[in-house]
Amino acid sequence: MKLARGARLGPYEIVAPLGAGGMGEVYRARDTRLGRDVAIKVLPDALSGHPEIRARFEREARTISALNHPNICTLFDVGHEDGAEYLVMELVDGEPLSDRLHRGALPAPELLRIGIQIADALERAHRAGVIHRDLKPGNVMVTRAGAKLMDFGLSRATGMAGATGSTSSPGGLTQSPTIAQPLTAEGTLLGTFQYMAPEQLEGREADARSDVWALGCVLYEMATGRRAFEGRSQASLIAAILEREPAAIEGSAGDAGPRMEAPPAGLEWLIRHCLAKDPDDRIQTAHDVKLQLQRIAEAAGITAGAPRSGISSASAAPAIGARARAGARTGWLAAAAMLVALAAFVAWAWPRLFPAPAAFRFHPNTHIAGAADVHWPRVSPDGRALVFQAADSTGLVRAWLLRLDEAVPQPIRGSEGLQRAYWSPDGREIAFVASGRIERLPVAGGTPVTVCPAPRGADLSWGARGQILLDGLQTDSLRVVPAGGGELRPATRVSRADHEIGSAWPCFLPDGQHFLFIGIRNDGLAADIRLGRLGSLDSKLIGRSEGRAEYAPGGWVLFVRGGALVAQRLQVGAGRLTGDPITLVDNIDVNTESGDFSVSRNGVFAFEPLGAAGFGVRVLDRHGAPAGPVLAQGELGNPCLSPDGHRLLYERRGPLSAAWGDVSIYDLERGADSQVTFTGGQAVRSTWSPDGRRFAYTRISPDGRVTLMVAPAEGLGAVDSIPVPGAGMYLTQWIGNRLVGYSSAPRPLYVDLQDARRRVLPLLGADDVMGKPQVSPDGRWVVGSAPDGTTIQSFVRNLSGPAGRWRITFGQGGFNPFWTRNGAEIVFESTDGRVMAVDVRTRDGFQAGAPHALFKLPVQSLTREVASWAPDPRGERFAVLTRSSGGSSGDDIEIVTDIRALLSRR
Repeated sequence: MKLARGARLGPYEIVAPLGAGGMGEVYRARDTRLGRDVAIKVLPDALSGHPEIRARFEREARTISALNHPNICTLFDVGHEDGAEYLVMELVDGEPLSDRLHRGALPAPELLRIGIQIADALERAHRAGVIHRDLKPGNVMVTRAGAKLMDFGLSRATGMAGATGSTSSPGGLTQSPTIAQPLTAEGTLLGTFQYMAPEQLEGREADARSDVWALGCVLYEMATGRRAFEGRSQASLIAAILEREPAAIEGSAGDAGPRMEAPPAGLEWLIRHCLAKDPDDRIQTAHDVKLQLQRIAEAAGITAGAPRSGISSASAAPAIGARARAGARTGWLAAAAMLVALAAFVAWAWPRLFPAPAAFRFHPNTHIAGAADVHWPRVSPDGRALVFQAADSTGLVRAWLLRLDEAVPQPIRGSEGLQRAYWSPDGREIAFVASGRIERLPVAGGTPVTVCPAPRGADLSWGARGQILLDGLQTDSLRVVPAGGGELRPATRVSRADHEIGSAWPCFLPDGQHFLFIGIRNDGLAADIRLGRLGSLDSKLIGRSEGRAEYAPGGWVLFVRGGALVAQRLQVGAGRLTGDPITLVDNIDVNTESGDFSVSRNGVFAFEPLGAAGFGVRVLDRHGAPAGPVLAQGELGNPCLSPDGHRLLYERRGPLSAAWGDVSIYDLERGADSQVTFTGGQAVRSTWSPDGRRFAYTRISPDGRVTLMVAPAEGLGAVDSIPVPGAGMYLTQWIGNRLVGYSSAPRPLYVDLQDARRRVLPLLGADDVMGKPQVSPDGRWVVGSAPDGTTIQSFVRNLSGPAGRWRITFGQGGFNPFWTRNGAEIVFESTDGRVMAVDVRTRDGFQAGAPHALFKLPVQSLTREVASWAPDPRGERFAVLTRSSGGSSGDDIEIVTDIRALLSRR
C-alpha cells in the first residue's frame, strides 16, 4: 500500500518515502507523541493476511524490542492500522556496509572497529535468546556513531527465512520483511545463501554459531573486498559453502578498489575458525569473537571499538626499528623473569599474609505481610538480588524480588501462579512455568512472554548461549528450546544401563554448552549426577546425589549427600569429580523442592536451613476450610485418612526427598503420633485396609528389591511380606482382598491376598499404561492417570464389561484421582494445584459430568509419586500437606556472602 505525505498510522505521521521493494515500503515518519523521526516499514499483505504468522511475529518482536544496545537498530513499536501491519524502527542515518565495500576492503582499524561492534551486538542478542539468521553487509549500517545491526531477528520471528531458503511460507517469502532495498529474485536468493552456514543449508536448526559463521563471512569481505564464497548458480554457491575453503586474505582483494595492505596478525586464524564447516569446530560465541578482535587490535596497537586498557592509539604508536626491538626484547625478558619470581612469592605469601575473607552469613528480609510458603531462593548472576516465591493468604503464589542493598522485597507483577523462578544469564529476566507454559518476564514485572508449552511442568536452566534446558515428568529426558521461543529438541537420552528411568534438574555451566543434570534411578537409591553437552544426547555419570546438583564458581559441583550439602571439584574435560567432597552446610533443607539452594557467578550463596520450611498435615472440608489444627509437622508425604476418618497414615520422608521415608500414624482424637515402620527410609505409598485395622506399603531395599508389606495398625501382630519381581509395584489402594498399585512403566497391577501364591497380576491388559490406579467401590471400574499427547490426563476404564476409556480431566490435565461418595464422584488434582470433582454415574454404562473446583491446595504434590493430599471415602474431608513455616519470621532463607571463602576454610 502506498502512503501519501501526512497519512497517519496510529500516532505516526508519514513524512516521505525512503525506499520500496518486494518486501514492502519504508517511510520516514514523525512520532507525534514523542516528537521524534522514525522509520516505518509497512509489511506486505502476504504477512498481514495470516493471523498465526502475525501473532508469532508480534511475540518475537516484543522480545527483540528489549535489545537495548548502541549497535542494534532499535525496534520501537509494532502496529496494525486498517488491515496493514507495520514496524516502527529507529531512523538510522548512515551508509550500508555493502555500499562501503563496493569501494574495496576496509583499513584494519575500521575493520576491527566495525567487527568488534557487530560481535558485541550479536553477543547481547544471543544472551537474550535472539538469533539474527540474516547477518550480512546489507544489514549493517555504518554511521558516524558506529555500526548498527539492522533487521535483527525478524526473519526468524516470522519464519520467512527458513533454513533452506524455502518458499513454503505464505507468499513464498525468502527475505526479512524489513529490508528496504529492492532486490531481484536472483539477488534475493544469492544474498540469502551467501552468508548461510552449512547447517542451515542442510536444513538443520540455526543457533548462535550460525551467526558466528555469518560474522566470519562479513569479516572476510571487509578484509578482502570480496565475498568468502562465490558461485555462478545457486547450486555451485551451495557446493562452495559446503565443500571449499575461501582463499587466503592476503592476495584476495576484489576488483572494486584496494586491498588491505597486510592483515593484522591473528585475523586470518580468527576468520578461518569462524568459518569451520562443523559448528562444534567453530568459535562458539560472538563474545569469543569480540575478545579475539580486541586482542588483535591490542597487539597491532590499534584503537578499535570500546577503549580497553593496554590498547594505544594507532596515531601515537612510535615506529620502532628492528634494532630497537631487539634491544627492548632483552629488557622485557629480564622483566618477565622478575615478574615470574614475584608471582611465585606472592602465591606463597599471600594466603599467609592475607587469609581468605570471612564468609558472612545473614538472613535477608523475606517477611511479607500475610504471606506463607516462602522458599526457593535464587541468587541473581551478579549476586546483587534474590528472587524467591511466596503464597499469600489466598494461596496465590508469585515471585518476589529482594535487592540485597534494599530492605523490602517487591512482588514481580506477571509471575502469579508460577512454579519456581530461574534467572536469565544477564540477570534482567526470570523464566518459570505457569499455566502449562514456560514464560519469561522482566524482573521489573510486566506481561510474560511465552517461550513454549510445558504441560507436564518443568524445572529449567537458562544458559549463556540463549538456550533453556527443561525437564518434565520423572520418566522424561531433558529437552532444549531457544529462549526466544521455538521447537523443543531432545537434549539427553535416559541411561537404561545405569538403571535410570528419566532425567531432571538441569543446570548449565558458564559456557552455556555443558550442563549438569540428575539421572533418576528406578531402584530408590541416590540419584545419578550426570554431565551433558548441547548437541549430544550422550552424557557421563560423574557422581551420586540425594537431591539435585548445581555448579558453583571455581569449578565446584554442589550436591546433597548424607542430608548435607557438599562440594566437589569438577574436571569438565575429563568428565569427572576429583578430590574429596567438602561439607558446606549440614543443616540444609534437602527435602523441600529437592534442596533449596543457589549460588551466583561471583559466589553469593543462598539456602534454606533445615526446619525453616517443613510440612504439616491439615484436614480441610470440601470448600478448603480447616477442620482442625496443623498435625504431624516435618518432612511428610502421602497423607491418607483411615476409613472411619479418625486416624491419619503418612510417610515421614528420609534423605531422598522425592520418594522414600518411614510410615507413621496420627490419632486425630487423642493427638498421638506413632512411627509404625522402621525401615531406615525404605517405605513409600502406604494405604489403609478397608476395615482400618491394618495398613500396607511398598518397601524398596537399597539393592532395589521391591516388597509389599502388610502390617497391623496397632503395632501388635505378624507382618506379612510379598516379594514383587520385575519393575516393582507402588501401592495406591487396598480394596476388598486386593492390593492395587502400578509399576514404574507405569502399568496397573494387583495382588489377591486370598491367593496362596500371592502373584502380581495385571489389572488391565498387559500393555495398558496407567499410573495411580483406583478401583471403584463396586469393583467394575478403574480410574488412573496416563500421558495423553503432551499432558497427563485421568481416565476411567471398564473392568467387567466391554472395553472403553473415558477421560474425566480437562484443559491442562490432572492426576491423583480417587473415588468418593460410594463411587458417585471422582476427585483429582489439576496441574495448577486445585482439587477438582467430577460427578459420575455407572448404573447404565459410564457417564461423567463437568469437572468443578473444590479448593486450591496449599502445596501441590511434590512429584507424581508423592501426593500432598487424599480424601476420605465420603469425599467430605481431605488430608492435605501445608507449609509448617508461615514465612513470617524472615529467617527462612540464609545467605553466605562468598562461598569461595567458605570452601577455603574446609
